[in-house]
Amino acid sequence: MSHSLALFDPDYFNTFLTAMAVTAAVVFVALHFVTAGYGMMRGRHWGPCIPNRIGWIVMEAPVFIVMCMLWWYSSRRFDTAPLVMFTLFQIHYLQRSFIFPLLIRRSSPMPIAIIAMGMVFNTLNALMQGGWILYVSPADRYPLSWLWSWQMIAGTTLFIAGMAINLHSDHIIRHLRRPGDTAHYIPKGGMFRYVTSANYFGEFVEWTGFAILTWSWAGAVFALWTFANLAPRARDLSRRYETEFGDAYTKLHRRHIIPFIY
Repeated sequence: MSHSLALFDPDYFNTFLTAMAVTAAVVFVALHFVTAGYGMMRGRHWGPCIPNRIGWIVMEAPVFIVMCMLWWYSSRRFDTAPLVMFTLFQIHYLQRSFIFPLLIRRSSPMPIAIIAMGMVFNTLNALMQGGWILYVSPADRYPLSWLWSWQMIAGTTLFIAGMAINLHSDHIIRHLRRPGDTAHYIPKGGMFRYVTSANYFGEFVEWTGFAILTWSWAGAVFALWTFANLAPRARDLSRRYETEFGDAYTKLHRRHIIPFIY
């Protein structure tokens, strides 16, 4: 693995982060013209599909696996603050990679193209977050005292709150239909009182919290990517609901993803 660690030279790593940030901006613009074709917004033009349960595992598992490898080979793997950060990150992806797919109540097609793009990003994101926390950051960047810094306390609070919103919103979505029902419904309750895509809002809050608790450009770029990827989709879902449900949806006066703002 030593050859692959050349990426973790600070100069290379900063270039890597810059490229990821620029790509996030491009993706944000592109997704205003191209709708990501999965879930309610699925389209045949995205090509061959596989069952969504398998698709989610294949798409999300790489970030969990790569982070484990980076942790194992790092000389900092038992340093307390980096270990806590690693654990928080992995809790999210343990749920997203291996628990969330099993909770899906209705199997539906998921495009292989979407899965492949997700795999690439997740691998790169593991290199961003794991690379910074476990390799690139100065050796004294995260001492034990970091655990009671304002960044760690505020960021972890946001991270946990975002995860709770995300999990609760997913629960609401899963229980919109009874077995055998294929109709669409407007999600209600929780943060759906304020936004169309409460699950996306929760995820954005999570990774904003992670950026704060690591107080790093790597975390900030991931939060930027989260918004760049999810905000256009949330907007598309709002338009889909408006078209499908008309006044029943518009009278709710919901924002797309950020309460009262966007």
